[in-house]
Amino acid sequence: MSSGQGQFNSSPRGEDKDIEAGTSSFTEYEDSPFDITSTKNAPVERLRRWRQAALVLNASRRFRYTLDLKREEDKKRMLRKMRAHAQAIRAAHLFKAAASRVNGITSSPPSPGGGDFGIGQEQIVSISRDQNIGALQELGGVKGLSGLLKTNLEKGIHGDDDDISKRKSAFGSNTYPQKKGRSFWRFVWEASQDLTLIILIVAAAASLALGIKTEGIKKGWYDGISIAFAVLLVIVVTATSDYRQSLQFQNLNEEKRNIRLEVTRDGRRVEISIYDIVVGDIIPLNIGDQVPADGVLVAGHSLAVDESSMTGESKIVHKNSTKNPFLMSGCKVADGHGTMLVTGVGVNTEWGLLMASVSEDNGGETPLQVRLNGVATFIGIVGLTVAGVVLFVLVVRYFTGHTKGADGAPQFVGGQTKFDHVLDDLVKIITVAVTIVVVAVPEGLPLAVTLTLAYSMRKMMADKALVRRLSACETMGSATTICSDKTGTLTLNEMTVVESYSGIQKMDPPDSSSNLPPTFTSILVEGIAHNTTGSVFRSESGEIQVSGSPTERAILNWAIKLGMNFDAVRYESSAVHFFPFNSEQKRGGVAVKAPDSSVHVHWKGAAEIVLGSCTHYMDENESLVDMSSDKMGELKDAINDMAARSLRCVAIAFRNFEADKIPTDEDQLSRWVLPEDDLVLLAIVGIKDPCRPGVKNSVLLCQQAGVKVRMVTGDNIQTAKAIALECGILSSDSDASEPNLIEGKVFRSYSEEERDRICEEISVMGRSSPNDKLLLVQSLKRKGHVVAVTGDGTNDAPALHEADIGLSMGIQGTEVAKEKSDIIILDDNFESVVKVVRWGRSVYANIQKFIQFQLTVNVAALVINVVAAISSGDVPLTAVQLLWVNLIMDTLGALALATEPPTDHLMDRDPVGRREPLITNIMWRNLFVQAMYQVTVLLVLNFRGISILQLDHKPNAERVKNTVIFNAFVICQIFNEFNARKPDEFNIFQGVLRNHLFVGIICITIVLQVVIVEFLGTFASTIKLDWEMWLICIGIGSISWPLAVIGKCIPVPETSVSQYFRINRWRRNSSG
Repeated sequence: MSSGQGQFNSSPRGEDKDIEAGTSSFTEYEDSPFDITSTKNAPVERLRRWRQAALVLNASRRFRYTLDLKREEDKKRMLRKMRAHAQAIRAAHLFKAAASRVNGITSSPPSPGGGDFGIGQEQIVSISRDQNIGALQELGGVKGLSGLLKTNLEKGIHGDDDDISKRKSAFGSNTYPQKKGRSFWRFVWEASQDLTLIILIVAAAASLALGIKTEGIKKGWYDGISIAFAVLLVIVVTATSDYRQSLQFQNLNEEKRNIRLEVTRDGRRVEISIYDIVVGDIIPLNIGDQVPADGVLVAGHSLAVDESSMTGESKIVHKNSTKNPFLMSGCKVADGHGTMLVTGVGVNTEWGLLMASVSEDNGGETPLQVRLNGVATFIGIVGLTVAGVVLFVLVVRYFTGHTKGADGAPQFVGGQTKFDHVLDDLVKIITVAVTIVVVAVPEGLPLAVTLTLAYSMRKMMADKALVRRLSACETMGSATTICSDKTGTLTLNEMTVVESYSGIQKMDPPDSSSNLPPTFTSILVEGIAHNTTGSVFRSESGEIQVSGSPTERAILNWAIKLGMNFDAVRYESSAVHFFPFNSEQKRGGVAVKAPDSSVHVHWKGAAEIVLGSCTHYMDENESLVDMSSDKMGELKDAINDMAARSLRCVAIAFRNFEADKIPTDEDQLSRWVLPEDDLVLLAIVGIKDPCRPGVKNSVLLCQQAGVKVRMVTGDNIQTAKAIALECGILSSDSDASEPNLIEGKVFRSYSEEERDRICEEISVMGRSSPNDKLLLVQSLKRKGHVVAVTGDGTNDAPALHEADIGLSMGIQGTEVAKEKSDIIILDDNFESVVKVVRWGRSVYANIQKFIQFQLTVNVAALVINVVAAISSGDVPLTAVQLLWVNLIMDTLGALALATEPPTDHLMDRDPVGRREPLITNIMWRNLFVQAMYQVTVLLVLNFRGISILQLDHKPNAERVKNTVIFNAFVICQIFNEFNARKPDEFNIFQGVLRNHLFVGIICITIVLQVVIVEFLGTFASTIKLDWEMWLICIGIGSISWPLAVIGKCIPVPETSVSQYFRINRWRRNSSG
């Protein structure tokens, strides 16, 4: 923000910002319950502490969008009960089965199911939920069960509308009954729980009764009904705003739950919603996937599942199709891959029962929300004090005879004034004091955060960003660095093989198979067909559909052009054992038994890593030739050349293996480590993945905004360098040296102190593992950075969890990565990440606009009423008028200012420090100028208004004067609302017409103000004004615009007012 911050080079925002980031001893004195820089993974006690410290008039409304601590405890307790219940049932079943075996008792065969299928819902759910392996075997195992469910284990179900309908009718759908959202009337009820509004309703009832008794039915009902109507209006408008927010959050929660996944239907893989899964579906499972329903394993290789979400045990459970085939909905695939047959969906699963019994949480509070509760508490205490002073002064003046009536006579004369009149006057005094509290305590201030977040989150969906955690949206505005993946984020993820080597010979064109020996081609396509998580579907018309990750699709398409028949190859040979590809090893392998019973172990992965394990290559005569150091050097040069042209290099190799050395026992086979030495190089391919158009501009925009973009990729360091130069992360070749460009293994070899020393200089990290990314995040956080990290793999989960903002990829991201992330980038595009930064800054900026506007009204209203009460014993603004001002200031003001769309101007600033003061010096200046102007003008009108307005000899002069004060005060707020839009810019009208909500609210406020003054005089204690008085009021309000321009020319100190007090406080504490 200030130019002086640029002199500090050792931290993201200068030395003073390091203090704000919590790395300095300055934070030792910070003991405020509202001083929480991050609510992500915050201790429950810390969250409970700020709730207890907050001054709250309406807890049900104030804490609606915070983490329900009691509900969280109930949820955990319920989960423990369900786990215990499920384990007890399984234990009982195992005991019964063991007893039956001892006694030689065999269970009766299961009864056939009714309807369209050979098994009923109750029976299949019982087998799955109890994990009854005996009952499954009696049905003929997985194959027998699939027959009863009319499912082809290879091709899946037919999947037509009739088939889906029958399955849903017989076994249910994969949904669970959700608790209905709160109705509008529930929000009306919660809005009416405000303590001050309750007191005002009581006061209105008392005023109504006393008024009728003292003044008769014709006139006596005015005051009471006026207050009651104003309170009712506040309640209805507040409830309507809250209800609209609730609907937005419901829609966003629905999006979060709607997982997209692939199933096999009618022989092809199709993507469907998790809600559309039916019993009998065949679902492929890969590392990081969530098990979407209960089921049994059809086939799998090294499949391991994390069942901690259901069993409470963190142990990884290995699955196989014979001894332990049962899969529970809601669990995560930790390793390997396989296919499952769905046996239970929706409420027929334990996960479904749990989700049906637990209501949706609201994502927890945000740091800004907590801080605003602190601000609201401080202002509220001041307001209560002021209201107490006003009440005391008015009561003392009343009983001492200093309060005059409309005729100039004292309202109270000891021994003469009737008790009913005294009581009525006291009720009016109390009503004014309570109304001051309503205006003074900014109950809506913390809720403005959820309002702007709800608006931002809805708009961010259109910008391809789904916010999973509320706090991430605002934290993104403080981000100082983004650690981004390369593939799919900075690049298009549209991969094509553009260069290839068969053995050591370059192929030209890369997919020409004419010069390849048949045996060589046979082994190559065998490895490609089996060593993949993708698939190839050939329709009856001959159309080919390839599925899988972009890299897998590129290699499969290349192999098809070489003549691969995917289904035929997989039919002729069989996979014996898999080593799934992972980002640590940078390779994956498979052992395949060929038709002649020979065994080939195929490997595929990062070119230089697989090449390093090769000792031979196959020449054009299909002979194995030793890999000489010269040949190895030539191939490494070729890899580096391709990488320098931003190609992703993948090597494919194999070796023969003795069939009799393969373990025959299933448990031993699952633990068998595939041999990875003495390999024969088959091919090296260069895959082109172009940079996304516009990504260079996005990187430049981030750099201008003070956000450093770092590329962290598993690709070759040369490929990373080429893409970084293309994207603008590296400006020139001269930047491409350590530590600016570094390999993951080099970074991880450093000590923690060395990593902290160089981490800020790193722009590109190549050949990095997920753990390297985690180490980088930790180092950057220790240096005071607010770190955003993108990730898509299961192994990225720790870094996503550790980062201040975890950004997972919506297309390529695994469910594990998405679950650990805070925001899902739906199109995997870096430009969407930059849009999230803009929205994050917009949230903070909008809240500051609203604070400036609300505090101006607070200060002006309080000062005017206090000064008037102490000096004259009367207040110019009545209870009904103050309630209308409160409505403008609170609900309508928040709607108008908290929903301003982001502007490019936001990206011209440095990131916002997480402990930077909410009220900046610029805001204090603007607030002081406007509030002092309003207070001065309106107090002058209050004491000299009759003469200034030339009302000396006109009827109802006092009422006209007070109406002008009220009208001018409201019109000042309307004009000042424009000023609040641009606290630090001169052109306050820029983009105003694009914000239809702002324009609409301004128009509504003007219309209602005219109606109140001109037509509701009896209710609002106003009187009709002539056009001259209206022009005077508009003139008073309009002066705030040129005044704001003059005010913005006043320089402000760089050190914030609050920082000055904090430093002094720290010094006093240190000296003490």
